[in-house]
Order: sequence, then structure tokens, then C-alpha cells
Amino acid sequence: MSDTQFLDWPFLDDSHRAMAVALDDWCARELHVDHDGDTDAACVALVRQLGAAGWLKYCVPAAHGGALEQLDSRSLCLARETLARHDGLADFAFAMQGLGSGAITLAGRPAVQSRYLPRVARGEAIAAFALSEPEAGSDVAAMQCTAVRDGEHFVLNGEKTWISNGGIADFYCVFARTGEAPGARGISAFVVDANTPGLSVAERIDVCAPHPLARLRFADCRVPADCLLGEPGQGFKLAMMTLDIFRASVAAAALGFARRALDEGVARAKSREMFGHTLADFQLTQAALGEMATAVDGAALLTYRAAWLRDVKGQRTTREAAMAKMFATEEAQRVIDRALQMFGGAGVMRGNVVERLYREIRALRIYEGATEVQKLIIARELLKDA
Repeated sequence: MSDTQFLDWPFLDDSHRAMAVALDDWCARELHVDHDGDTDAACVALVRQLGAAGWLKYCVPAAHGGALEQLDSRSLCLARETLARHDGLADFAFAMQGLGSGAITLAGRPAVQSRYLPRVARGEAIAAFALSEPEAGSDVAAMQCTAVRDGEHFVLNGEKTWISNGGIADFYCVFARTGEAPGARGISAFVVDANTPGLSVAERIDVCAPHPLARLRFADCRVPADCLLGEPGQGFKLAMMTLDIFRASVAAAALGFARRALDEGVARAKSREMFGHTLADFQLTQAALGEMATAVDGAALLTYRAAWLRDVKGQRTTREAAMAKMFATEEAQRVIDRALQMFGGAGVMRGNVVERLYREIRALRIYEGATEVQKLIIARELLKDA
């Protein structure tokens, strides 16, 4: 583990500290990811490995095979920060098990929870969260995918896109318009098995940091009514509750990327010789490292504050999680860019750690609410409380 001082902060308990150290040690010994092979196969293998080692138990509550009585934001953040520092694809595999099953944890009927959550915890079922659409990304209320009641089933029609784990997931938590009211108040949530007739992968999507991603199509896809999550018309609220839990963990993943970039930058500065000195001897380098270290600590403080407020104070943390997500992802981009600059040409070579970090961080400024959306959320909450 690189800088462990943050583990002594009062936001964390001894159990969190022990968990972070144990996971870091496990990653150093066991985590070996092939980034040049089949990305789908690598992700499936990572889910199985994380499940077998017990780390996915933090993604579900104890009643269904989890490690803790209820989802603990600080544990999720520590896990994502640690995994991201070691490998971005490992962080992705962990995060999607939590995000993809979060709506089931929050609002699934007992039988549905028992059917899916234990398998998620063991890494035997791969989860996915299907909210975005071609014309409804940040504007969720513009959703067009429909779900119409037909006896003991709902019939889904429409498309979802930018769906992480699309193509390898065993089930999807899908949000569709059921029409109880206009806009966001007329959306409901369902769990849909990947092999359900009428559900197909319309397109696989390639991005700069490869991971399983797809556009899904629903064509008269019949889903049993007991797969409804929560009450009809409460899907938007459920989606936001799920994102409120996991948005702080996005900040934690960005923090893990930034910590790794800072470590790589310090090592490069101390070892790179030029003009009879090391790179670290130059004040420009020292100034950059000072700014990078401050950005990392700032992101950590905001991230673990948001997690602590939710876990310990039981507060709704929409504003705090948005602050953490916005600041951590934006600053991580800057930290990684500066670290890459210290490597010069070597920094953009395929296979260099900072080159991989440069590609991996970019999506975090967009998914689960782009930076611009986070600013609006923060301002809205500020004005509401004034």
C-alpha cells in the first residue's frame, strides 16, 4: 500500500483499516489481469476470483451472504480505491456487482433477493445496471423504454445503451416507463434475466479503456410481475437511491487511480536523470508533486466524509457524494496527466501504467452523472437548504 495515513482518519473504524490492508495484500499476491487478451473473459474471471476470495460479500447484505449487516459505503469506497490502485478492470468487476444488484438489495422482494444476491456475493452471477438510453443519459426523465402490464407479466420494449457488463451479465436491473405519472414519476424497475426471450444485445461498444459495454434491445420481452423492484412508479427514486450509495465509490475509484499515478510520478522523479540531476531536483517537478499530493488528500477527505455521513450519521448524502464524485474525478484526471508528463514519451507508450491510467480515468468523469450534472446537483441541494 502506498500512503496509508488516511486509514488513521476518524472516518474509518478498525474493521475498515483491517479490511483495506488485507485487500491490498491480496491484490499484491493474487491479482494478475491480462489486458491484452479477451476483455470479456478477463472480467468474468475477475468476478469469479473476487467472489471466491470473499471480497464481493461487501456488495450485498449479510442476510444474503454478505460480509456486513447492510451495505457500508466506507467499505465499498475502500475496496474500490484499493482495487483501482492495483488494476482498473478489477475495480470495474467489483463495482458492477454492487451497482448492478443494488436495486435488488434496496427494494427486491424476499424471494427475488434470495434468488440473486447470494450468487452475486459468490461471484456466480454477473450483475448489470440498465438505466441509460440513446436519448436519455443525464436526463433520465426522457426515458422511452416502456413496460406494460399484461396479466402476471410486464412486457418491455425499447433500448438501453452504455450498459456496463452488457453481453456478459447474467441479469440486468432495468428501468422502464410504466406511466403512472409524467416524467420521472412514471418509471419502474425490474430485474431481467439475460436469457429472457425478447432481450438481445444489439451492439457491443468499444471504448478507450476496454470493458464489457453494450446496447441492449427489448422486443416484447415478458418479465414476471414479481420481478418488479419496489412499487410501480418508484423506479426513478430507486435509481437515485442506488446511485447515492455508489456515487461516492466512483470518487474512491478515481482516488485509487490518482494515488497510483502519484506513486508512479514520485518514483519517476526520483529515478529519472537529466542535466546532471534527477527530475525531482527541479522546482517545477516539486511544485507539480505538491499539487498532486494535495489533490489526492482533498479527494480522499471529500470521499470518506460522504461515506461516513451515510454510514454513521444516516444522512442522505446527495450533495456530499456529488461533491466527492466531481472533485475526485476531475482532480484525478489532472494528477494522472501530470504524472504522464513526467514520463515524457514513455508515458504514452502502450503498457506503461500511467498510459493505462490516462485512459481509465476519463470515463469516470462521465458515468453515474457527468461532472456538469454533479455541479447542478450540488447547487440544487444548496439552494434547497438555504
